[in-house]
Amino acid sequence: MEPPAKAGLGAAFHAGRRAALVEELRKQTPAGSVLVRGLPETRGYTKFQQDKTFWYLSGVESPNAALLVDVKSGASTLYLPKRSSGKEQWDGEQWDASDDWVRTITGIATVKETGQLDADLKASVALAKTIWISKEPWIDVAGCFDRARPHDHAQARDPLDGRPSREDALASRLLERYGADVRDCQGVLAELRRIKTPEEMLALRRASTVGALSMLEAIRSSKPGVGEWELEAVMSFVHRREGAAGPGYHGIVGCGPNALVLHYSEVRREARAGEMLLLDYAPEFDKYVSDITRSWPVDGRWTPRMIELYDAVLAAQEAGIAAVRPGQTMRDIEAACRRVLAERGVLELLPHGTCHYVGMEVHDVGDGAKPLEPGVVFTIEPGVYEAATGIGIRIEDVVLVTADGCEVLSHAVPKDRASLTKLQAEEGILDRLPKRLYPAEGWR
Repeated sequence: MEPPAKAGLGAAFHAGRRAALVEELRKQTPAGSVLVRGLPETRGYTKFQQDKTFWYLSGVESPNAALLVDVKSGASTLYLPKRSSGKEQWDGEQWDASDDWVRTITGIATVKETGQLDADLKASVALAKTIWISKEPWIDVAGCFDRARPHDHAQARDPLDGRPSREDALASRLLERYGADVRDCQGVLAELRRIKTPEEMLALRRASTVGALSMLEAIRSSKPGVGEWELEAVMSFVHRREGAAGPGYHGIVGCGPNALVLHYSEVRREARAGEMLLLDYAPEFDKYVSDITRSWPVDGRWTPRMIELYDAVLAAQEAGIAAVRPGQTMRDIEAACRRVLAERGVLELLPHGTCHYVGMEVHDVGDGAKPLEPGVVFTIEPGVYEAATGIGIRIEDVVLVTADGCEVLSHAVPKDRASLTKLQAEEGILDRLPKRLYPAEGWR
């Protein structure tokens, strides 16, 4: 197996992220080091996916790696495992300290074996006691800090478990073993990640384009009798066919009453005529994700109440998009959405916020109260959920803030009712497949 042609989004991108980080850290401590550890090998026969914080600073997609950056000089050292020909025979080319191509594609001139990290940390602390680490919970494909952090806290509080998070354990070991002054640089990294570079914008456009293509195919394939799981599978197929790494988050494919469940994940019900279908699903591409939601009638027939609710949500989203410009905040955008829903008399049917950052995570890190700037990427997703009628509607797009407004990255999926109805009537991938071998009842 040939080595990769480049590391992550390119050596220049990741070097720029390291340089931006140490520039900010120097304002707090003139010396010290930054330590970031990649993830170990997986516990099962699953594809390795790197921790996104480590990848952001290195571009390295390989297990058992570490990165040490000197704050004063900015010099970086990459630590990789010793070469194992036996492992490479089983698993293919591995990133190891003896590979000259690692230095070439990462732009990191100093590469050492992982076993040397211990001695280097001792030497680093002897010169300057500060070691910066990120307390951001580790995240790989489809991961998200707002799920990972509560999980880690619950694990630590569990009387029959009690394990600290990976990040807390690292902080403790650095203090106990080296006497280091451990500091958290997560806030600095979050602010760096909030403003996207051109390379990140391109990755987000690709994720949104692939997500839009998959959503179009799902709309075409939606008919009474189709299984929620089938629509998820259609979208996953398109994601992978177009080169995505996998899902940005689990597919939310809810028809009828399931459309009322905000993070519905069972995907086990067949769609029925007369029901709304809510589909919220997008891929991860080059470590960046999209987040797209559309809602439409399974059979293409809009009831008067569906029309009333749908048009209110669409008008609210359009008002939110129109309000985007530098200097505004996501709270301002949410207020614009809420005003429209209030005017339409349906605000009480909105149980969630309408905006969140998007980047390497679907609910990305960053201070949501900060003014918008060019390069910020976030979603606008008003929705209404009416239990009495079983109608759940959400419309969501990813927007990139520009100098005078925003670019809707997921614009390729139509939102107006006429276009959705026309698209739903077209032949889809599932229409070209033979009938399912087994009926849904009895096996799902």
